[in-house]
Amino acid sequence: MLLPLLTLLFGFILLVKGADWLVDGASELARRIGVSDLAIGLTIVAFGTSMPEFMVNMFASVQGNSAIAIGNIVGSNIFNILLILGISSLITPIVVQRSTTLKEIPFSFLAVFALLAFANDRFLDGNPVSVLSRAEGIGFLGFFAIFLIYTIGMPRNGEAAQTEPHTQRSILLSSIFIVLGFIALIIGGKLTVDAAVVIARLFNLSETLIGLTIVAAGTSLPELATSAVAAYKKNADIAVGNIVGSNIFNIFWILGVSAIIRPIPFPPQANFDLWFLVAATVLLFFLIHNGWFFRRVFLWWRQKESYIIRRWEGIVMLISYFAYVAYIGWRG
Repeated sequence: MLLPLLTLLFGFILLVKGADWLVDGASELARRIGVSDLAIGLTIVAFGTSMPEFMVNMFASVQGNSAIAIGNIVGSNIFNILLILGISSLITPIVVQRSTTLKEIPFSFLAVFALLAFANDRFLDGNPVSVLSRAEGIGFLGFFAIFLIYTIGMPRNGEAAQTEPHTQRSILLSSIFIVLGFIALIIGGKLTVDAAVVIARLFNLSETLIGLTIVAAGTSLPELATSAVAAYKKNADIAVGNIVGSNIFNIFWILGVSAIIRPIPFPPQANFDLWFLVAATVLLFFLIHNGWFFRRVFLWWRQKESYIIRRWEGIVMLISYFAYVAYIGWRG
């Protein structure tokens, strides 16, 4: 019993360090060829923080562990919104840019509802089973390409870039970091999936439950570290953008590639988790905008618009997350 738990922990460590090494090495190489810090943040860093989920899903898809593949993504997205942003807003109230509320969050709504529609063939088309097919995986990648075009175009649309201090490394050392990062991610992803399956069988738990909780939390550690540090440094754009962007990456990119590798069966009971993800996204949108609504209704003479996640709202998010975990634990 102890060995699978230690294997899972070691897998998480390799995933986190592998993503860190990959981002460091790739970012340094990108800077040396003249790529801006903003473009690096929107592409390399975003991909890097999503690599643990990606690697776990690749192995889960290849090995036919569809419950872990679905649970990892849905659970990670719920974890990102409710727990990570909840903790971040406890560190400091998060002021959200208007562009995030009008563009990125609606795009995350599109991702969730597209997954809800694509994964419910049984109800929408009358098919005997619900499967996330290869064609739907290609559709996800099409949405992902549109999102990438939008994010790459952000610097031209007047978005401010923020340059972070970094350590100069040689091209050889940066390349070594990239190679080591990929090796650690591959080994960590394999160990995590195998250990999760063993733990589920040892404790007579469903793979879906393990994917929604332990695996999802472990693969979301890079996002947790990034957003918590950003909140501590009062960089709200990174704290929120990291989460919203990661959720879009998880569905459109990771599930898209996973479905192309092997179509993913979608059990009807997983709809509760998807609808809870919808509810968490709606809650995030409402909590960000409730100050705006309050001003419009009661303080209409003040022109300044307020988009803030306050500490008490972070507590609401955390309570919602732990209530969800308690329910799916009871559900088994």
